[in-house]
Amino acid sequence: MRKAMADAEVGDDVFGEDATVNRLQEKVAALLGKEAALYVPSGTMANQTCLKVHTQPGDEIIAEKGSHIFNYETGAAAFLSSVQVHTIDGVRGLIRPEEIKKAIRPNVYYMPRTRLICLENTHNRAGGTIYPLELIQEISNLGRAEGIKLHLDGARLWNASVESGISPMEYAKFFDSVSVCLSKGLGAPVGSVIAGTAEFVNEARHFRKLFGGGMRQAGILAAAGLFALEHNVTRLKEDHAKAKYLARELSQLPGFCIDLETVQTNIVIISVERTGKTPEEILAKLRSRGVLLTPGNYMGIRAVTHLDVSMEDVTKAAAIIRDVVG
Repeated sequence: MRKAMADAEVGDDVFGEDATVNRLQEKVAALLGKEAALYVPSGTMANQTCLKVHTQPGDEIIAEKGSHIFNYETGAAAFLSSVQVHTIDGVRGLIRPEEIKKAIRPNVYYMPRTRLICLENTHNRAGGTIYPLELIQEISNLGRAEGIKLHLDGARLWNASVESGISPMEYAKFFDSVSVCLSKGLGAPVGSVIAGTAEFVNEARHFRKLFGGGMRQAGILAAAGLFALEHNVTRLKEDHAKAKYLARELSQLPGFCIDLETVQTNIVIISVERTGKTPEEILAKLRSRGVLLTPGNYMGIRAVTHLDVSMEDVTKAAAIIRDVVG
């Protein structure tokens, strides 16, 4: 990947003249079955650019309560697009058409307009759970019937695809816009890509610049993304196996509660409420032993497996966690 970055052909991407960025955008658009795509610096910028294109100030979007867009993007929907988020309590990150239907605002002047439904696949905070394709189709049908667009936060869509055997294109066809991440499990140092119609992407390019995401010789970074897509997608299965092993091991520890059915890809969410310790206390002890986890849900911690963590590393981490907690 480093060699690909060093050898990358570059140009000025603000003017659409970076050949490597263009190749990356064309590749992702083809993988997702969309007319066009746009390279952006981060997943948050990817999601928020899509929200900006789809909405007007004062509009409302619908999202699951634990979604990344609602929880981990520093209130950007309100700050950048002046929209509010109508959240729905999901089950393992999933929301259903009948719940969405209830959340859609009546068409009256004194209520916000429901403009967008946002789904997340895989769902980070639910533990890397995969959205069933048939449920996505039902939600898409509802959106079309109600005149509401759909956005997919597909930061880990590659994980969902590898585990389910369903192509990214098959998932993406039900959405008006899709964001995918090139870092996370794919291992690129920087970048996400958004995709949609040519008209949508042209408008998104305007807002990418407005948000400070216009880059010059970005081919150095895009080359890493191309390498990741060509070499690091199928190996995601290894990360899923590591996560499932870790979840099984940790579920046996006293006070550790893990819903093993949510461990479908590369994330393990652990409730530590019964340990009598706070997540911060446990995380600090683990950090001192070289195991780096992050906060999860309320009274929970999160472990993520990826290409920089071997099965040997996971086995060692499980032993350290057992020692610290047990």
